Amino acid sequence: MSLVVVSNRLPFAAVRGENGEWQIEPGSGGLVTALRPVLGHRGGKWIGWSGATEEELPDAARLFQDSEHRFGYQLLPVPLTAAERDGFYSGFSNEIVWPLFHDLIPLANFDPGYWAAYETVNERFADAILGVAQPDDVVWVHDYHLMRVATALAARRAGLRVAFFLHIPFPPLDVFVKLPWRFQVLRSLLDYDLVGFQTVRDRRNFVQCLRLLLPEVRITGRGAVWTVRTGEKEKRIGSFPISVDAAEFERRAASTEVAMQAAEIREREPGRKLVLGIDRLDYTKGLTHKLQAFRTLLRRHPELQGRVTLIQIVVPSREDIPRYQEHKAQVDGLVGDINGEFTRGDWAPIRYVHRSLEGDRLSAYYRAADVALVTPLKDGMNLVSKEYCASHIEGDGVLVLSEFAGAAAELQGGALLVNPYDLEGTADALWRALQMAPEERHVRMTALRARVETYDVHRWAREFLDRLGSDLEPPHALRPSTHSALCRATSSASSPSRRSMARNPSAPFPSPTSSTV
Repeated sequence: MSLVVVSNRLPFAAVRGENGEWQIEPGSGGLVTALRPVLGHRGGKWIGWSGATEEELPDAARLFQDSEHRFGYQLLPVPLTAAERDGFYSGFSNEIVWPLFHDLIPLANFDPGYWAAYETVNERFADAILGVAQPDDVVWVHDYHLMRVATALAARRAGLRVAFFLHIPFPPLDVFVKLPWRFQVLRSLLDYDLVGFQTVRDRRNFVQCLRLLLPEVRITGRGAVWTVRTGEKEKRIGSFPISVDAAEFERRAASTEVAMQAAEIREREPGRKLVLGIDRLDYTKGLTHKLQAFRTLLRRHPELQGRVTLIQIVVPSREDIPRYQEHKAQVDGLVGDINGEFTRGDWAPIRYVHRSLEGDRLSAYYRAADVALVTPLKDGMNLVSKEYCASHIEGDGVLVLSEFAGAAAELQGGALLVNPYDLEGTADALWRALQMAPEERHVRMTALRARVETYDVHRWAREFLDRLGSDLEPPHALRPSTHSALCRATSSASSPSRRSMARNPSAPFPSPTSSTV
Protein backbone atom coordinates (compact mmCIF):
# COMPACT_ATOMS: atom_id res chain seq x y z
CA MET A 1 0.00 0.00 0.00
CA SER A 2 1.37 3.42 -0.94
CA LEU A 3 0.27 7.04 -1.21
CA VAL A 4 -0.43 8.51 -4.64
CA VAL A 5 -0.60 12.32 -4.57
CA VAL A 6 -2.20 14.02 -7.55
CA SER A 7 -2.02 17.76 -8.24
CA ASN A 8 -2.04 20.06 -11.22
CA ARG A 9 1.72 20.64 -11.02
CA LEU A 10 4.55 18.43 -9.88
CA PRO A 11 6.61 19.77 -6.96
CA PHE A 12 9.55 20.07 -9.35
CA ALA A 13 9.11 21.78 -12.71
CA ALA A 14 10.76 21.18 -16.07
CA VAL A 15 12.73 24.31 -16.95
CA ARG A 16 14.94 25.00 -19.94
CA GLY A 17 18.40 26.08 -18.79
CA GLU A 18 20.62 28.76 -20.32
CA ASN A 19 22.34 26.09 -22.41
CA GLY A 20 19.01 25.02 -23.89
CA GLU A 21 18.93 21.73 -21.97
CA TRP A 22 15.89 20.78 -19.90
CA GLN A 23 16.34 20.40 -16.14
CA ILE A 24 14.11 20.22 -13.10
CA GLU A 25 13.86 22.89 -10.42
CA PRO A 26 11.83 23.08 -7.18
CA GLY A 27 8.36 24.56 -7.55
CA SER A 28 6.76 27.08 -5.23
CA GLY A 29 3.37 27.74 -3.68
CA GLY A 30 1.48 26.60 -0.62
CA LEU A 31 0.50 23.20 -1.97
CA VAL A 32 4.08 22.28 -2.83
CA THR A 33 5.42 23.70 0.44
CA ALA A 34 3.00 21.54 2.41
CA LEU A 35 3.08 18.28 0.48
CA ARG A 36 6.75 17.97 -0.42
CA PRO A 37 7.80 17.06 3.14
CA VAL A 38 4.82 14.68 3.48
CA LEU A 39 5.90 12.53 0.53
CA GLY A 40 9.55 12.99 1.43
CA HIS A 41 8.70 11.39 4.77
CA ARG A 42 6.35 8.67 3.55
CA GLY A 43 7.48 7.88 0.03
CA GLY A 44 5.00 7.12 -2.74
CA LYS A 45 4.10 8.67 -6.09
CA TRP A 46 3.27 12.21 -7.18
CA ILE A 47 1.30 12.71 -10.42
CA GLY A 48 1.14 16.14 -12.05
CA TRP A 49 1.98 18.31 -15.02
CA SER A 50 5.68 19.04 -15.57
CA GLY A 51 5.17 22.69 -16.48
CA ALA A 52 6.25 22.11 -20.10
CA THR A 53 3.82 21.38 -22.93
CA GLU A 54 4.02 18.31 -25.15
CA GLU A 55 5.18 20.53 -27.99
CA GLU A 56 8.07 21.84 -25.87
CA LEU A 57 9.06 18.58 -24.16
CA PRO A 58 7.61 15.48 -25.86
CA ASP A 59 9.24 13.01 -23.45
CA ALA A 60 8.91 14.61 -20.02
CA ALA A 61 8.87 11.22 -18.29
CA ARG A 62 12.53 10.68 -19.17
CA LEU A 63 13.49 13.87 -17.32
CA PHE A 64 11.92 12.56 -14.09
CA GLN A 65 12.87 8.88 -14.38
CA ASP A 66 15.39 8.94 -11.49
CA SER A 67 13.16 10.98 -9.16
CA GLU A 68 12.64 8.24 -6.59
CA HIS A 69 16.37 7.91 -6.05
CA ARG A 70 16.87 11.68 -5.90
CA PHE A 71 13.88 12.72 -3.81
CA GLY A 72 12.51 9.60 -2.14
CA TYR A 73 9.30 9.38 -4.20
CA GLN A 74 8.35 8.98 -7.85
CA LEU A 75 7.46 11.98 -9.99
CA LEU A 76 5.09 11.01 -12.81
CA PRO A 77 4.37 13.79 -15.35
CA VAL A 78 1.01 14.08 -17.12
CA PRO A 79 1.43 15.42 -20.69
CA LEU A 80 -0.59 18.50 -21.70
CA THR A 81 -0.68 20.25 -25.03
CA ALA A 82 -0.47 24.04 -25.22
CA ALA A 83 -4.18 24.19 -26.09
CA GLU A 84 -5.11 22.01 -23.11
CA ARG A 85 -2.96 24.13 -20.81
CA ASP A 86 -4.65 27.29 -22.05
CA GLY A 87 -8.22 25.99 -21.73
CA PHE A 88 -7.83 23.95 -18.55
CA TYR A 89 -5.26 25.90 -16.52
CA SER A 90 -5.28 29.50 -17.74
CA GLY A 91 -8.95 29.24 -18.66
CA PHE A 92 -11.28 27.26 -16.41
CA SER A 93 -8.99 27.02 -13.39
CA ASN A 94 -7.66 30.57 -13.28
CA GLU A 95 -10.26 32.64 -15.13
CA ILE A 96 -13.31 30.98 -13.58
CA VAL A 97 -12.71 28.96 -10.42
CA TRP A 98 -9.91 31.07 -8.91
CA PRO A 99 -11.68 34.45 -8.94
CA LEU A 100 -15.10 32.96 -8.19
CA PHE A 101 -13.95 30.96 -5.17
CA HIS A 102 -12.20 34.09 -3.87
CA ASP A 103 -15.45 36.10 -4.10
CA LEU A 104 -14.20 38.22 -7.01
CA ILE A 105 -17.11 37.56 -9.37
CA PRO A 106 -16.48 40.47 -11.80
CA LEU A 107 -13.09 38.97 -12.67
CA ALA A 108 -14.55 35.60 -13.75
CA ASN A 109 -14.76 34.76 -17.46
CA PHE A 110 -17.39 32.03 -17.91
CA ASP A 111 -16.25 30.92 -21.38
CA PRO A 112 -18.10 27.64 -22.12
CA GLY A 113 -15.12 26.31 -24.04
CA TYR A 114 -13.10 26.20 -20.86
CA TRP A 115 -15.37 23.55 -19.32
CA ALA A 116 -14.70 21.09 -22.15
CA ALA A 117 -10.94 21.54 -21.69
CA TYR A 118 -11.32 21.09 -17.93
CA GLU A 119 -13.15 17.78 -18.35
CA THR A 120 -10.66 16.52 -20.93
CA VAL A 121 -7.65 17.19 -18.70
CA ASN A 122 -9.33 15.73 -15.61
CA GLU A 123 -9.93 12.55 -17.60
CA ARG A 124 -6.26 12.61 -18.64
CA PHE A 125 -5.26 12.71 -14.97
CA ALA A 126 -7.66 9.84 -14.17
CA ASP A 127 -6.00 7.72 -16.85
CA ALA A 128 -2.58 8.57 -15.39
CA ILE A 129 -3.76 7.41 -11.96
CA LEU A 130 -5.07 4.13 -13.36
CA GLY A 131 -1.73 3.57 -15.02
CA VAL A 132 0.21 3.44 -11.73
CA ALA A 133 -2.16 2.99 -8.76
CA GLN A 134 -2.55 -0.43 -7.16
CA PRO A 135 -5.93 -1.58 -5.73
CA ASP A 136 -4.87 -0.98 -2.11
CA ASP A 137 -3.20 2.41 -2.74
CA VAL A 138 -4.60 5.66 -1.38
CA VAL A 139 -5.11 8.32 -4.05
CA TRP A 140 -5.08 11.87 -2.69
CA VAL A 141 -6.16 14.49 -5.23
CA HIS A 142 -5.45 18.16 -4.55
CA ASP A 143 -7.09 21.45 -5.36
CA TYR A 144 -9.54 23.13 -7.66
CA HIS A 145 -7.88 22.13 -10.91
CA LEU A 146 -8.90 18.47 -10.46
CA MET A 147 -12.40 18.44 -8.97
CA ARG A 148 -13.67 16.09 -11.73
CA VAL A 149 -11.02 13.37 -11.35
CA ALA A 150 -13.09 11.14 -9.05
CA THR A 151 -16.00 11.28 -11.51
CA ALA A 152 -13.68 10.20 -14.32
CA LEU A 153 -12.34 7.37 -12.17
CA ALA A 154 -15.86 6.25 -11.26
CA ALA A 155 -16.77 6.13 -14.97
CA ARG A 156 -13.79 3.83 -15.45
CA ARG A 157 -14.84 1.68 -12.46
CA ALA A 158 -11.46 2.17 -10.85
CA GLY A 159 -12.50 0.91 -7.40
CA LEU A 160 -9.84 2.99 -5.64
CA ARG A 161 -9.94 4.90 -2.38
CA VAL A 162 -9.84 8.50 -3.56
CA ALA A 163 -9.75 11.61 -1.37
CA PHE A 164 -9.71 15.31 -2.23
CA PHE A 165 -8.39 18.39 -0.48
CA LEU A 166 -9.31 21.93 -1.52
CA HIS A 167 -6.49 24.37 -0.80
CA ILE A 168 -8.45 27.52 -1.69
CA PRO A 169 -11.65 28.79 -0.02
CA PHE A 170 -15.03 27.32 -0.89
CA PRO A 171 -17.43 30.19 -1.60
CA PRO A 172 -20.82 30.86 0.01
CA LEU A 173 -24.00 29.85 -1.80
CA ASP A 174 -24.78 33.26 -3.32
CA VAL A 175 -21.35 33.25 -4.99
CA PHE A 176 -21.16 29.57 -5.94
CA VAL A 177 -24.49 29.62 -7.79
CA LYS A 178 -22.94 31.97 -10.36
CA LEU A 179 -20.96 28.99 -11.68
CA PRO A 180 -22.80 27.61 -14.74
CA TRP A 181 -21.50 24.10 -13.95
CA ARG A 182 -22.37 24.20 -10.25
CA PHE A 183 -24.31 20.92 -10.22
CA GLN A 184 -21.57 19.01 -12.01
CA VAL A 185 -18.93 20.32 -9.61
CA LEU A 186 -20.95 19.49 -6.49
CA ARG A 187 -21.69 15.97 -7.68
CA SER A 188 -18.07 15.47 -8.69
CA LEU A 189 -16.87 16.36 -5.21
CA LEU A 190 -19.32 13.82 -3.78
CA ASP A 191 -17.65 11.11 -5.88
CA TYR A 192 -14.65 11.36 -3.52
CA ASP A 193 -14.62 9.20 -0.40
CA LEU A 194 -13.41 12.12 1.72
CA VAL A 195 -13.37 15.83 0.90
CA GLY A 196 -11.25 18.12 3.05
CA PHE A 197 -11.48 21.89 3.44
CA GLN A 198 -9.15 24.36 5.11
CA THR A 199 -11.63 25.78 7.64
CA VAL A 200 -15.00 25.18 9.20
CA ARG A 201 -16.23 28.22 7.26
CA ASP A 202 -15.40 26.51 3.95
CA ARG A 203 -17.07 23.27 5.00
CA ARG A 204 -20.11 25.23 6.14
CA ASN A 205 -20.35 26.95 2.74
CA PHE A 206 -20.11 23.59 0.98
CA VAL A 207 -22.82 22.07 3.18
CA GLN A 208 -25.11 25.04 2.50
CA CYS A 209 -24.66 24.56 -1.24
CA LEU A 210 -25.42 20.84 -0.95
CA ARG A 211 -28.57 21.38 1.08
CA LEU A 212 -30.07 23.96 -1.26
CA LEU A 213 -28.85 22.71 -4.64
CA LEU A 214 -28.96 18.93 -4.00
CA PRO A 215 -31.84 18.49 -1.54
CA GLU A 216 -31.78 14.70 -1.95
CA VAL A 217 -28.44 14.63 -0.12
CA ARG A 218 -28.53 13.83 3.61
CA ILE A 219 -25.89 15.37 5.85
CA THR A 220 -25.26 14.37 9.45
CA GLY A 221 -22.48 14.78 11.97
CA ARG A 222 -20.75 16.87 14.60
CA GLY A 223 -17.16 17.93 15.06
CA ALA A 224 -14.50 17.99 12.38
CA VAL A 225 -15.90 15.39 9.96
CA TRP A 226 -19.49 14.95 8.77
CA THR A 227 -21.21 12.22 6.77
CA VAL A 228 -22.94 12.82 3.43
CA ARG A 229 -25.34 10.23 2.00
CA THR A 230 -26.44 10.16 -1.62
CA GLY A 231 -28.63 7.15 -2.30
CA GLU A 232 -26.66 4.14 -1.06
CA LYS A 233 -23.33 5.98 -1.11
CA GLU A 234 -21.80 7.39 2.04
CA LYS A 235 -19.05 10.00 1.89
CA ARG A 236 -17.32 12.21 4.42
CA ILE A 237 -16.46 15.90 4.47
CA GLY A 238 -14.29 17.69 7.00
CA SER A 239 -12.13 20.68 7.89
CA PHE A 240 -8.38 20.05 8.10
CA PRO A 241 -6.27 23.22 8.45
CA ILE A 242 -3.08 22.68 6.49
CA SER A 243 0.30 23.64 7.93
CA VAL A 244 4.06 23.62 7.33
CA ASP A 245 7.02 21.47 8.34
CA ALA A 246 7.62 23.61 11.43
CA ALA A 247 10.61 21.62 12.67
CA GLU A 248 12.40 22.04 9.35
CA PHE A 249 11.80 25.80 9.28
CA GLU A 250 12.98 26.06 12.88
CA ARG A 251 16.09 23.98 12.23
CA ARG A 252 17.00 26.00 9.20
CA ALA A 253 16.41 29.33 10.96
CA ALA A 254 18.76 28.24 13.76
CA SER A 255 21.66 27.56 11.39
CA THR A 256 24.77 29.74 11.40
CA GLU A 257 24.37 30.51 7.71
CA VAL A 258 20.84 31.88 8.15
CA ALA A 259 21.89 33.92 11.19
CA MET A 260 24.67 35.54 9.13
CA GLN A 261 22.32 36.29 6.23
CA ALA A 262 19.71 37.76 8.59
CA ALA A 263 22.36 40.02 10.11
CA GLU A 264 23.37 41.20 6.63
CA ILE A 265 19.74 42.05 5.80
CA ARG A 266 19.46 44.13 8.98
CA GLU A 267 22.80 45.84 8.39
CA ARG A 268 21.46 47.24 5.12
CA GLU A 269 18.75 49.03 7.14
CA PRO A 270 20.72 50.20 10.21
CA GLY A 271 18.64 51.21 13.20
CA ARG A 272 15.34 50.61 11.41
CA LYS A 273 12.41 48.32 12.06
CA LEU A 274 11.80 45.81 9.26
CA VAL A 275 8.32 44.90 8.07
CA LEU A 276 8.21 41.86 5.77
CA GLY A 277 5.67 40.99 3.12
CA ILE A 278 5.99 37.81 1.03
CA ASP A 279 3.22 37.27 -1.49
CA ARG A 280 2.68 35.53 -4.77
CA LEU A 281 1.85 38.06 -7.49
CA ASP A 282 -1.91 37.59 -7.40
CA TYR A 283 -4.81 39.99 -7.10
CA THR A 284 -6.22 38.00 -4.15
CA LYS A 285 -3.15 38.71 -2.00
CA GLY A 286 -4.08 42.34 -1.33
CA LEU A 287 -0.75 43.78 -2.44
CA THR A 288 -2.09 47.16 -3.52
CA HIS A 289 -4.12 47.46 -0.30
CA LYS A 290 -1.04 46.58 1.76
CA LEU A 291 1.09 49.20 0.02
CA GLN A 292 -1.58 51.86 0.46
CA ALA A 293 -1.91 50.98 4.16
CA PHE A 294 1.86 51.34 4.57
CA ARG A 295 1.70 54.75 2.86
CA THR A 296 -1.11 55.69 5.25
CA LEU A 297 1.11 54.70 8.19
CA LEU A 298 3.95 56.95 7.01
CA ARG A 299 1.60 59.88 6.42
CA ARG A 300 -0.11 59.58 9.81
CA HIS A 301 3.12 58.95 11.70
CA PRO A 302 5.84 61.05 10.06
CA GLU A 303 8.14 60.22 12.99
CA LEU A 304 8.45 56.72 11.47
CA GLN A 305 9.87 58.04 8.21
CA GLY A 306 13.45 56.86 8.01
CA ARG A 307 12.89 54.47 10.92
CA VAL A 308 10.90 51.66 9.28
CA THR A 309 11.29 49.81 5.97
CA LEU A 310 8.85 47.50 4.22
CA ILE A 311 10.63 44.64 2.46
CA GLN A 312 8.06 43.40 -0.03
CA ILE A 313 8.95 40.17 -1.80
CA VAL A 314 6.68 39.39 -4.73
CA VAL A 315 6.92 35.86 -6.16
CA PRO A 316 6.27 35.79 -9.94
CA SER A 317 3.08 33.95 -10.88
CA ARG A 318 1.06 33.30 -14.04
CA GLU A 319 3.01 35.97 -15.90
CA ASP A 320 1.53 34.98 -19.25
CA ILE A 321 -2.03 35.86 -18.13
CA PRO A 322 -2.99 39.47 -19.05
CA ARG A 323 -4.81 40.18 -15.78
CA TYR A 324 -1.68 39.29 -13.82
CA GLN A 325 0.45 41.49 -16.07
CA GLU A 326 -1.93 44.36 -15.34
CA HIS A 327 -1.75 43.66 -11.62
CA LYS A 328 2.05 43.70 -11.67
CA ALA A 329 1.98 47.07 -13.42
CA GLN A 330 -0.31 48.42 -10.68
CA VAL A 331 1.98 47.11 -7.94
CA ASP A 332 5.12 48.43 -9.65
CA GLY A 333 3.53 51.84 -10.10
CA LEU A 334 2.37 52.06 -6.49
CA VAL A 335 5.81 51.11 -5.16
CA GLY A 336 7.33 53.82 -7.35
CA ASP A 337 4.81 56.42 -6.15
CA ILE A 338 5.40 55.66 -2.46
CA ASN A 339 9.17 55.59 -2.76
CA GLY A 340 9.01 58.82 -4.75
CA GLU A 341 6.97 60.51 -2.03
CA PHE A 342 9.05 59.52 0.99
CA THR A 343 12.61 58.57 -0.06
CA ARG A 344 15.32 60.69 1.49
CA GLY A 345 19.08 60.26 1.86
CA ASP A 346 19.96 56.59 2.11
CA TRP A 347 16.42 55.49 3.04
CA ALA A 348 13.65 54.30 0.74
CA PRO A 349 10.46 53.15 2.50
CA ILE A 350 9.95 50.04 0.33
CA ARG A 351 12.52 47.51 -0.77
CA TYR A 352 10.79 45.68 -3.60
CA VAL A 353 12.06 42.21 -4.55
CA HIS A 354 10.41 40.50 -7.53
CA ARG A 355 11.60 36.91 -7.42
CA SER A 356 11.07 33.61 -5.66
CA LEU A 357 12.96 32.77 -2.47
CA GLU A 358 13.80 29.32 -1.14
CA GLY A 359 15.70 27.71 1.68
CA ASP A 360 18.23 29.67 3.72
CA ARG A 361 17.54 33.00 2.02
CA LEU A 362 13.83 32.79 2.79
CA SER A 363 14.54 31.84 6.41
CA ALA A 364 16.96 34.77 6.74
CA TYR A 365 14.25 37.25 5.78
CA TYR A 366 11.85 35.65 8.26
CA ARG A 367 14.44 35.91 11.05
CA ALA A 368 15.40 39.49 10.19
CA ALA A 369 11.85 40.87 10.14
CA ASP A 370 10.42 42.58 13.22
CA VAL A 371 6.89 42.35 11.77
CA ALA A 372 5.28 40.12 9.14
CA LEU A 373 2.47 41.86 7.24
CA VAL A 374 0.20 39.20 5.70
CA THR A 375 -2.96 40.79 4.29
CA PRO A 376 -4.69 38.72 1.59
CA LEU A 377 -8.18 39.78 0.56
CA LYS A 378 -9.12 36.11 0.87
CA ASP A 379 -6.96 33.03 1.27
CA GLY A 380 -7.57 29.34 1.84
CA MET A 381 -4.93 29.24 4.58
CA ASN A 382 -1.76 31.31 3.89
CA LEU A 383 1.33 29.40 4.91
CA VAL A 384 3.62 32.44 4.95
CA SER A 385 2.10 33.37 8.29
CA LYS A 386 2.95 29.95 9.72
CA GLU A 387 6.42 29.86 8.17
CA TYR A 388 7.21 33.22 9.79
CA CYS A 389 6.18 31.97 13.22
CA ALA A 390 8.13 28.73 12.87
CA SER A 391 11.23 30.63 11.71
CA HIS A 392 11.18 33.43 14.29
CA ILE A 393 13.14 31.47 16.88
CA GLU A 394 13.97 34.59 18.90
CA GLY A 395 10.29 34.70 19.80
CA ASP A 396 9.91 38.46 19.47
CA GLY A 397 8.32 38.96 16.06
CA VAL A 398 4.79 40.28 15.49
CA LEU A 399 2.34 38.84 12.96
CA VAL A 400 -0.20 41.23 11.41
CA LEU A 401 -2.70 38.97 9.65
CA SER A 402 -5.79 39.45 7.49
CA GLU A 403 -8.94 38.17 9.12
CA PHE A 404 -9.86 36.77 5.70
CA ALA A 405 -6.95 34.32 5.64
CA GLY A 406 -7.83 30.79 6.68
CA ALA A 407 -4.92 30.91 9.15
CA ALA A 408 -6.75 33.59 11.16
CA ALA A 409 -9.01 30.96 12.71
CA GLU A 410 -5.96 29.27 14.26
CA LEU A 411 -3.63 32.21 14.88
CA GLN A 412 -6.06 34.85 16.15
CA GLY A 413 -4.87 34.43 19.73
CA GLY A 414 -1.38 35.71 18.95
CA ALA A 415 -1.66 37.72 15.73
CA LEU A 416 -3.02 41.23 15.23
CA LEU A 417 -5.98 40.68 12.92
CA VAL A 418 -6.90 43.30 10.33
CA ASN A 419 -9.43 43.92 7.58
CA PRO A 420 -7.18 44.56 4.54
CA TYR A 421 -9.87 46.74 2.94
CA ASP A 422 -9.60 49.07 5.96
CA LEU A 423 -6.42 50.98 5.11
CA GLU A 424 -6.45 53.11 8.26
CA GLY A 425 -7.19 50.09 10.47
CA THR A 426 -4.31 48.16 8.92
CA ALA A 427 -2.01 51.16 9.38
CA ASP A 428 -3.06 51.38 13.05
CA ALA A 429 -2.35 47.67 13.59
CA LEU A 430 1.04 48.04 11.95
CA TRP A 431 1.84 51.03 14.17
CA ARG A 432 0.83 48.99 17.21
CA ALA A 433 3.06 46.13 16.08
CA LEU A 434 6.02 48.47 15.67
CA GLN A 435 5.47 50.03 19.11
CA MET A 436 4.66 46.80 20.96
CA ALA A 437 6.53 46.15 24.21
CA PRO A 438 9.04 43.25 24.16
CA GLU A 439 7.06 41.35 26.80
CA GLU A 440 3.87 41.36 24.74
CA ARG A 441 5.76 40.46 21.57
CA HIS A 442 7.27 37.46 23.33
CA VAL A 443 3.97 36.24 24.79
CA ARG A 444 2.21 36.48 21.45
CA MET A 445 4.96 34.83 19.41
CA THR A 446 5.43 32.05 21.97
CA ALA A 447 1.75 31.17 21.62
CA LEU A 448 1.92 31.32 17.82
CA ARG A 449 5.00 29.13 17.66
CA ALA A 450 3.47 26.56 20.00
CA ARG A 451 0.44 26.31 17.75
CA VAL A 452 2.41 25.94 14.52
CA GLU A 453 4.86 23.44 16.00
CA THR A 454 2.13 21.23 17.43
CA TYR A 455 -0.24 21.26 14.44
CA ASP A 456 2.38 20.79 11.72
CA VAL A 457 2.02 19.42 8.20
CA HIS A 458 2.77 15.84 9.25
CA ARG A 459 -0.04 15.91 11.80
CA TRP A 460 -2.34 17.41 9.14
CA ALA A 461 -1.57 14.57 6.70
CA ARG A 462 -1.85 11.91 9.38
CA GLU A 463 -5.25 13.13 10.61
CA PHE A 464 -6.60 13.45 7.07
CA LEU A 465 -5.50 9.95 6.06
CA ASP A 466 -6.78 8.53 9.34
CA ARG A 467 -10.24 9.94 8.55
CA LEU A 468 -10.06 8.24 5.17
CA GLY A 469 -9.69 4.97 7.03
CA SER A 470 -6.14 4.48 5.84
CA ASP A 471 -3.57 2.56 7.84
CA LEU A 472 -0.94 4.03 5.56
CA GLU A 473 2.39 4.38 7.33
CA PRO A 474 5.74 5.63 6.11
CA PRO A 475 7.04 2.56 4.20
CA HIS A 476 10.68 3.23 4.94
CA ALA A 477 13.12 5.67 6.42
CA LEU A 478 14.74 7.64 3.65
CA ARG A 479 18.25 6.49 2.85
CA PRO A 480 20.82 9.16 3.81
CA SER A 481 21.83 9.66 0.19
CA THR A 482 18.21 10.06 -0.89
CA HIS A 483 17.41 12.44 1.90
CA SER A 484 20.47 14.54 1.15
CA ALA A 485 19.41 14.86 -2.46
CA LEU A 486 15.92 15.86 -1.39
CA CYS A 487 17.27 18.51 0.93
CA ARG A 488 19.61 19.90 -1.68
CA ALA A 489 16.74 20.21 -4.13
CA THR A 490 14.66 22.13 -1.60
CA SER A 491 17.58 24.19 -0.29
CA SER A 492 17.64 22.29 3.00
CA ALA A 493 20.74 20.85 4.55
CA SER A 494 19.69 18.04 6.84
CA SER A 495 16.72 16.11 8.18
CA PRO A 496 14.40 17.93 10.59
CA SER A 497 14.51 17.28 14.29
CA ARG A 498 11.58 17.83 16.63
CA ARG A 499 11.92 19.43 20.00
CA SER A 500 9.62 18.40 22.80
CA MET A 501 6.72 20.60 23.82
CA ALA A 502 6.47 21.42 27.50
CA ARG A 503 3.73 24.01 27.29
CA ASN A 504 0.01 23.71 26.58
CA PRO A 505 -0.24 24.02 22.77
CA SER A 506 -3.93 24.81 22.64
CA ALA A 507 -4.23 27.95 24.78
CA PRO A 508 -5.29 30.57 23.88
CA PHE A 509 -6.43 29.18 20.54
CA PRO A 510 -9.69 27.48 19.60
CA SER A 511 -9.79 23.85 18.52
CA PRO A 512 -7.99 23.25 15.20
CA THR A 513 -11.31 22.35 13.64
CA SER A 514 -13.28 25.28 15.05
CA SER A 515 -13.56 28.75 13.60
CA THR A 516 -14.73 32.13 14.73
CA VAL A 517 -14.16 33.76 11.34
